[in-house]
Amino acid sequence: MTGRSRHAINPAERDPVRVVAFSDAVIAIAVTLLVLEIRPPEDTEHLLHGLGALWPSYVSYVITFMLIGQIWANHHVLFDHIRHADRVVLFLKTVLLMDVAFLPFAASVLARSFHDGQGERTAVVFHGIAFELAAALFNVIWWYARHDRRLLDDTIDSGGVRAISRRFQLALVWLGAGTLLGALLPVLGVAVIAAFVVYYWLPISGEIGRAKPRTNPGNAEESPRGDDPAS
Repeated sequence: MTGRSRHAINPAERDPVRVVAFSDAVIAIAVTLLVLEIRPPEDTEHLLHGLGALWPSYVSYVITFMLIGQIWANHHVLFDHIRHADRVVLFLKTVLLMDVAFLPFAASVLARSFHDGQGERTAVVFHGIAFELAAALFNVIWWYARHDRRLLDDTIDSGGVRAISRRFQLALVWLGAGTLLGALLPVLGVAVIAAFVVYYWLPISGEIGRAKPRTNPGNAEESPRGDDPAS
């Protein structure tokens, strides 16, 4: 019996290809909107000084862009191994995308507070909570999909599942720590979140998984596999 045949296809479950395409589109729009929040200086007579004074916008743009990039990468890690998207996954993904679409506003608030020199603590916490919510949703979606391997494909073994779970859980703790520190020392909170950007782009052990077996021409069933971890 193949690993695929152990999971009967549920009509309520959908091919995740369209979920991935829709999510990619929303994420692309979100990162594009980030740069629109950087307004050129009005005083062109002192343009160099005006451009330099926009440093909070540059910092907010880079950090938020890279964090959204991580959301995009993690989204593909998820759906490389989720074979079907049921109603629960669709709902959770909708909430996640709603949060992603909100992130340019959070970045704008962060940049404005540092530019004006007031409200920095609130801005860092506000920005951090927006990303903490995204991390929480990733954990919930992954937990739901991997529970009893209800939605997982056979491309990933138990070791890969645990590695991805640890990385998602670490994101929750790391971003939470940066948010809390930001309530005390805004610059330190931003630094912790920025350090998270660097670490999180490291590859996750086992995330690539195994290649799916090919079907034989004229045969709708997949070839048997003896190394299925669910066997």
